[in-house]
Parts: sequence; C-alpha cells; structure tokens
Amino acid sequence: MKDAQGRPVTGRVRWRKFAVLAVPGFAATAALAIALADGALAASFAVSGQQFKVSAKSLDGDGFAQYGGVDGQVGKDKPGDLLPVAITAIKKAELRDLCQSVVIGIPFIGDVSLNLKAGGGKDPVKAKDLFVDATQLRGNAEFKQLEIGRDASTLDKGPNNAQGMQGLFAQQADHVTINDLQQVAWATNAATFTLSGLSMDIAKGKRECF
Repeated sequence: MKDAQGRPVTGRVRWRKFAVLAVPGFAATAALAIALADGALAASFAVSGQQFKVSAKSLDGDGFAQYGGVDGQVGKDKPGDLLPVAITAIKKAELRDLCQSVVIGIPFIGDVSLNLKAGGGKDPVKAKDLFVDATQLRGNAEFKQLEIGRDASTLDKGPNNAQGMQGLFAQQADHVTINDLQQVAWATNAATFTLSGLSMDIAKGKRECF
C-alpha cells in the first residue's frame, strides 16, 4: 500500500507521527468556511457553543475515517459563527472506561460539572456509526490498512455518508486502536450507543475527565 505521494505506508503508525501527517487536513478547514458560504457544503452540525471532554482507556474501531468539516455555533457568545472541526467517523466502536465531562457556568452559582462514566466493567461501551466533531485529540494509536492523503469525497471505509468535500485531505483505515484517548469535542452522534454500567453525577466546581 502507498500514500498519495507514492511512498510505502506500513500497517502501524504511532499517534504523534500520524498527527504530524494530518496537519494539512486541519489547515485545509479554512477553505471549508468559504465553501459553506458559497453553498457548496452544508454544516455538519449546529452545536451549542459548549465544548466537552471525552476520555477512554481504550477505543477499538472497525471502519475508521477522518476528515475536515464545519459546525455552526449557536452559543450566546458568538451565534452563527463557523467552527472548523475534525470529524472522526467509525462504523463499529468499543470503548473501555469511558468518561465524558462538561463544565457549565451558572449565574449566582458558578461552575457546575456534569460527569458521565460507563464501560468500566467487563462490558465496554458500544457504538455503531459513530461521528465525533472535535478540535483536539490525543492518544497512542495503531491503524491497520491505513490510507493517508485520500480525497475526502472518496472515503469508503467509514460509516455511510462519512465523506468530506472533494479535494480535501482525509485518511481512513480498516481498524483503529487508540489507548489513553483524550478528546475535546463539540458534538457526538451515533446510530446506536450502548452504555454499560452507566453512572452520572453533577458537582459544583470544575471536575473534568482530564
């Protein structure tokens, strides 16, 4: 297997090296705002303007795709602004020790944290046709049959409709494993999301997953 420049690509890639290679894709998101304004691309999601953090001990996924996109913000600070995001799409995913946290500022009370945890026992969290719109992602990753530099409009390994704008940078793989996952996200959606051992708590102050 070779990349877009004709160079051989191995089946395993460390996350730091992958992140360096993915830089052109994130830089290309500036063009997405222009395309959106011209009506060439629909915003993938209208987000609340409130980001949240997600962590997991491990993520195993079949059918991985990643490409640039744009979300429309509807938060009170900058309503209508466009938010460039990296869209990660996975056909089938299993996550262990999943944590999701969001901090909300409430007048006269201050910061309030909402924390959700699941998949801490023998049964992992399971998701089908998972899409995550994120601005930060960290972890140690391994990919199988990785393709880097794929045209975003031609992606075919992820879920249905997991494609970006023609001519933009993208990557995909048959399988992905990410350990010690840390992610700052703005939106998550899935066809099905099974949370085993679900627990949720609300506390005053900042108590985030990482």
